[in-house]
Amino acid sequence: MDKSALVEQLIEKLRRSARVAEAESDAAAEHARDGAAPGERVETSQTALEFSRMARAQARRAQEIRAAIDALLAFRPKPVEGRARVELGTLVEVEDEEGHGQTLFLAPAGAGEELTGPGGDGHFVVVTPHSPIGSAVLGKREGESASARIRGEVREWTVTWVG
Repeated sequence: MDKSALVEQLIEKLRRSARVAEAESDAAAEHARDGAAPGERVETSQTALEFSRMARAQARRAQEIRAAIDALLAFRPKPVEGRARVELGTLVEVEDEEGHGQTLFLAPAGAGEELTGPGGDGHFVVVTPHSPIGSAVLGKREGESASARIRGEVREWTVTWVG
């Protein structure tokens, strides 16, 4: 599978998220200054302060997303050969202890995003090496087990395919 198509799809999703965060930042900043409409003027300094904080938080979020996009623009997943270990750029199928499987794409950014394979072939969840499941599967091979603590509970998976 051409993983560069997955990277491009992820970049586009993040670009949309960045645009939303920037628009929300602008709207909150405007509301902090002027109010949403003439009839809804910000009456207290506390309300203006809260909108100002929201504007800064959304601007920070947009900046973080833009940094993630920059990391992905430089990211070139390598083809997997033989009985490979899970590394950055690999697709990984895992199965939990109840037999539920999912396919992960280990990327440097974009954790939690869902991607669709070229031509609608498969669905992938993006994980990073910093996420619990990403760090758990990193370095594993097909047939090996991985575990991580998520929300206080230890979860286990078996790596069923690396590609």
